[in-house]
Amino acid sequence: MDVAVFLKRKPKKMDFHQTHCSHVVPHQSACKNKKKKVGNLDDDGTLNKEIKLCGLKSFWELPEYMKDNEFILSYYRVSWPLKEALFSIFRWHNETLNVWTHLIGFLLFLGLTIANVMQVPQVADLLGLFTRSILTIAETNVSLNSKEFFLGTTELLDLKQITSPKIDITPPGTAVSRWPFYVFLGGSMFCLLSSSICHLFSCHSRHLNIFLLRIDYVGITAMIITSFFPPIYYIFQCVSHWQYIYLGGITAMGMFTIVTLLSPMLSTSKFRAFRALLFSSMGLFGIIPAVHGTIVNWTNPKRNTILVYESFMAIFYLTGTGFYVSRIPERLKPGWFDLAGHSHQIFHVFVVLGALAHYGATLAFLDYRDRVGC
Repeated sequence: MDVAVFLKRKPKKMDFHQTHCSHVVPHQSACKNKKKKVGNLDDDGTLNKEIKLCGLKSFWELPEYMKDNEFILSYYRVSWPLKEALFSIFRWHNETLNVWTHLIGFLLFLGLTIANVMQVPQVADLLGLFTRSILTIAETNVSLNSKEFFLGTTELLDLKQITSPKIDITPPGTAVSRWPFYVFLGGSMFCLLSSSICHLFSCHSRHLNIFLLRIDYVGITAMIITSFFPPIYYIFQCVSHWQYIYLGGITAMGMFTIVTLLSPMLSTSKFRAFRALLFSSMGLFGIIPAVHGTIVNWTNPKRNTILVYESFMAIFYLTGTGFYVSRIPERLKPGWFDLAGHSHQIFHVFVVLGALAHYGATLAFLDYRDRVGC
């Protein structure tokens, strides 16, 4: 072999994730244009079309702003065009389940909102349709038995009760206002949707990554704030000054949290525990009105039902936060949970479960106030 030819050869670079990651120059787009025989006629008469193929990268190939979790080693999208990022919702990468867990949660709450709008006549009144009629729902004895727990939820959600002979027609204006209920649903949907969008498109660029992370934190804060509106409004409906005190307090805490987290520095993995502390502090603020409300409404027949739902909500949220901060299980086996089962996906599932538990408690609040009033 000619020595000059041998010296001109470049050594082949080995890629750590060669089996599933396309090797590209670090910090540049992992997308390449390739021709496929499906498009227009080429010069040689062949049907060709340029398509953009985007590969995945390992943790060590990421730009610094994307290095959030060193225990997830592969399947990263970097500098993907918006179109490819959008359609990556149907591809496997380490954000796929992060997107879908909260997107499914958003669709679920959207469905619950539509169902409630359709069956709550107060909303129809605002649209100039029908006068309101109030459903009377049989009292559900709460048990820690899971079967009875979920049967009680199903009874509250049963749309067939609209045409049930148990309907009690009452004059307009006697039912409790529904706006706090819809504020909670709106806040939950905003949080879940903004989270899905953040996980889907944050791979596009550094500027979009920072912007979407801020929106994600705003969504989490909004969900926490709006979750306070139904219980505080309905518990203290007859003593409005407590409504102003507690709702004003949590809103002020939320605004402080949003302003604090708008700093790009606080979006980094270094401040993961600090962010969790801010969100947890907002949640723990709820202990004060919860204890106050329990004392005031000790004889409320819905007390046990509401306490069960809210206890489940607290357990779900705290458990999810624990996974978020500890980064277990991927911390124990780095690389094993890159696609499925890592802590952020588990955190997402517990957030949806906590919101659903709070939704059940809110239905109990509504039913009680519709029956009793002040």
